[in-house]
Amino acid sequence: MMNLSRSVALISLFLLPLLSFSFSVDNPTDRRVLVLLDDLSLKSSHSIFFNTLKSRGFDLDFKLAEDSKLALQRYGQYLYDGLIIFAPSTERLGGSLDSKSIADFVDSGRDLILSADTSASDLIRGIATECGVDFDEDSSAMVIDHTSFSVSDVDGDHTLIAADDLVKSDVILGKTKIEAPVLFRGVAHSLNPTNNLVLKVLSASPSAYSANPSSKLSSPPQLTGSAISLVSVMQARNNARVVISGSLQLFSDRLIRSGVQKAGSPNQYEKSGNEQFVTELSKWVFHERGHLKAGSLVHHRVGETDEPAIYRIKDDLEFSVEIYEWSGKSWEPYVANDVQVQFYMMSPYVLKTLSTDKKGLFYTSFKVPDVYGVFQFKVEYEKLGYSTLSLSKQIPVRPYRHNEYERFIPTAYPYYGACFTTMAGFFVFSFVYLYHKYLPIPISLSIPASCNESSCLDSLTLLPTDQIFLRSSSTISVSVDSEQGNLIEAITL
Repeated sequence: MMNLSRSVALISLFLLPLLSFSFSVDNPTDRRVLVLLDDLSLKSSHSIFFNTLKSRGFDLDFKLAEDSKLALQRYGQYLYDGLIIFAPSTERLGGSLDSKSIADFVDSGRDLILSADTSASDLIRGIATECGVDFDEDSSAMVIDHTSFSVSDVDGDHTLIAADDLVKSDVILGKTKIEAPVLFRGVAHSLNPTNNLVLKVLSASPSAYSANPSSKLSSPPQLTGSAISLVSVMQARNNARVVISGSLQLFSDRLIRSGVQKAGSPNQYEKSGNEQFVTELSKWVFHERGHLKAGSLVHHRVGETDEPAIYRIKDDLEFSVEIYEWSGKSWEPYVANDVQVQFYMMSPYVLKTLSTDKKGLFYTSFKVPDVYGVFQFKVEYEKLGYSTLSLSKQIPVRPYRHNEYERFIPTAYPYYGACFTTMAGFFVFSFVYLYHKYLPIPISLSIPASCNESSCLDSLTLLPTDQIFLRSSSTISVSVDSEQGNLIEAITL
């Protein structure tokens, strides 16, 4: 018994390193993909698509969707980096797989391709709903378009759509334009308006609608026009990617090899755009394109190289970060002019667009704001088709110390002037008050003839009336003390 336990422990030690070789942001290569089929004949009927994956280094593990030994994890580690579900009619997955385990698989940062058709089960519809996509509730409904169908549609029900309304993104569908229309036969789906992570990649034309092609319409269809999505993608917040297609035939060899001519168009193509479409889309969903990684955030004062533990308000600093893009084989410098950095405390105090040397380095410089507290350098980069970057680094900012302030502040010059002006004015006033000598002030008074001597003198309040005698209509010259009001001299003129 003890020997058996030791054997199990040794096997686990050997298996765990192998199981840990899963997708990482530093080396997104040599990935294992589980392919679930409801019929093993799909391996041959969809061989072109599978062979393109194998030629790019993917290890595909084909299994029936109802296999009782199915498992995505072992010993707490995921066995696969990607999952392809080409089993639309499967009502229940085998082993430990269910809709929750697949949702957890995506939540762990791994990728999913899900394809449906008119036989889509509730299980497949539920997984799609978890990803923000809702298939038409009518299980017998298909996408019908009487103006954008393929002329090779022998059934005549116009369900073989020649779609050319593709998302305008070189990251998702490659730089080479898909010239030929993409053939599609399947069910319609719509995007959940509350989910802003889902995006239409292949849309129906304005004349399309979803209905049962074998019966007449008794009521207006629920899904019509450009609201119908044929193929959608989702990139989760953890950068896991999901592709949801309403047509399993989209990936089939028959539609890939088929020629196409859109109704009403004179252009004929020997080969549809399906192969290029699904190949480029698979490169995106498995992170062979549009996958970014960033180095650590670097910052320091201007003229220095070491990162400080704290900044002072109004310090001049330099900031930089390196960003690279996976090209499918190696990391290449990412070139863009829309990467920004925030100096953030509750809200951005500084928002700067980074310059680039086109070798992967993004940099800028700015002055620390005149606000102290705990700040963050934040780089949050979201761009259509690219993986999201969210980086942050915390740094405190202190105010000036008591001995770091400027001796004279320019903005205080008016106050300095007011202070010295007050001092000078007080000095002048004191000098005048202390050393001023009072001089007599000559005053000329005319007393009318009708004025009585005593009453006129009383009104003048210069001296008591018994000390001065005046004649009527006389004029006197009087000298008065300007401070005490006392008569100094009175002379009759």
